[in-house]
Amino acid sequence: MRIVLIAHLSLGSKLLEAILKKGEEVVSVFIPGGSSSRPSPLKTLAQDNDIPVHEPVHMKDAGIYEVIAPYEPELGALAFVQDIVPVAILNCPRKGTIMYHPSLLPRHRGGSAMNWAVIQGETKTGLSIIWPDAGIDSGPILLQKEVDILPDDTVGSLFFNKLYPMGIDALTEAIRLVEEGKAPRIHQDESRATYEPFCQERHGTINWSEPSQAVYNLIRGTNPRPGASTTYRGERLKIFDCRLVGSAPGAVHGEVILVNDEGFSVASQDGSIMVRQVQPSGSSKINAAEFAENVNLRKGDRLGEP
Repeated sequence: MRIVLIAHLSLGSKLLEAILKKGEEVVSVFIPGGSSSRPSPLKTLAQDNDIPVHEPVHMKDAGIYEVIAPYEPELGALAFVQDIVPVAILNCPRKGTIMYHPSLLPRHRGGSAMNWAVIQGETKTGLSIIWPDAGIDSGPILLQKEVDILPDDTVGSLFFNKLYPMGIDALTEAIRLVEEGKAPRIHQDESRATYEPFCQERHGTINWSEPSQAVYNLIRGTNPRPGASTTYRGERLKIFDCRLVGSAPGAVHGEVILVNDEGFSVASQDGSIMVRQVQPSGSSKINAAEFAENVNLRKGDRLGEP
């Protein structure tokens, strides 16, 4: 089956490899985002297999449809891409286009589905392979797979350990179903649909007066991007790796209650968070214990103050 693959710069390489192993014919690869000087596993793999590679800034750029159409694709496969793809391009392949989305649609439509599932404290999520349409993640469902969100999962561990490898298998399974004429189109239940905006830095501001579980979920749900943030001595401080610890009786929310070789603990409404990795403003990520030593952080200091 003649396939046009539209995929992320690096993550799409594993999918292309899996598709080629299945004996499918990939007639072209599109990598939205524009050309890059960095080595690209996807681009290299495609070129090694004599597959034409195109690197538009956006799939909606003028002339993209005219580039795709001459390949006479039977199926489009859209994977790990947040770029908007026009309906004309989605409909260009004879059998349509399928797309990976990292949630159990219709829940968590939007470009930050994994972030919000973790931030909202959910214990299960999954992936959907859909037939995309003009809406935002609203097309008919071809197949879905479910995974657990473990208590200490971050967005990083959820994606790279679970939803990414599972997504490769799901997309290749979906391609097989399309080829065999067995791919369903199950309309989404709009009454159950939720949509959240793209998770940005402003969504990751920590409120230390909230319950410790809510604070922990926010940090996990923004790790590795965009990062949860607080302030220390008026400067922004991003927090990444951390763990839930016990109660902090008598402590004021945002108060540092312990500093040790692991990092430092900060009190919340009903408990505390052991911070293990931070990113000071204008700096790279560092161990929280190193940060504490660099700035002379002490028990009784407060985070979250202007």
